[in-house]
Amino acid sequence: MKVLLVKDVPNLGKAGEVKEVKDGYGKNFLIARGFAKLATPDVIEAWEKEQAKKKEEEAKEIERLNALKEKIEAAKLVIRHKAGANGALFGAITNKEVAEALKEKGIEIDKKHIDIHPPIKQAGEYEVDVKLGHGIHAKLDLIVEAV
Repeated sequence: MKVLLVKDVPNLGKAGEVKEVKDGYGKNFLIARGFAKLATPDVIEAWEKEQAKKKEEEAKEIERLNALKEKIEAAKLVIRHKAGANGALFGAITNKEVAEALKEKGIEIDKKHIDIHPPIKQAGEYEVDVKLGHGIHAKLDLIVEAV
């Protein structure tokens, strides 16, 4: 029997491949557990249409993320933070503070996607990495002013 693999199956193949398997293995294991579908022309055509749609949606998402990256890299962010007499900040600049400052500028980013390494504990200019997804990273220029 021929089956279309819907998920990756170890020692058999990857999702999207059509494989010839024994009837019992195909019906009782692969199809029953949702790893595969019976490989009819209609099923194969539907799978190809679904994959094309996913690819198109991913391309739109990447385009949107690249536009967001340009917007982030064009922005200069200024954060004012309490500091001691020697210029050292009280506490470090957190990714939450950066996310809130970006939100004020109209750029909505989850704080988990902002990577501040090493921690910012002095006033000055810094470059912060913002992970947007699909391997796209933006470099945010951050200016920290002591108050």
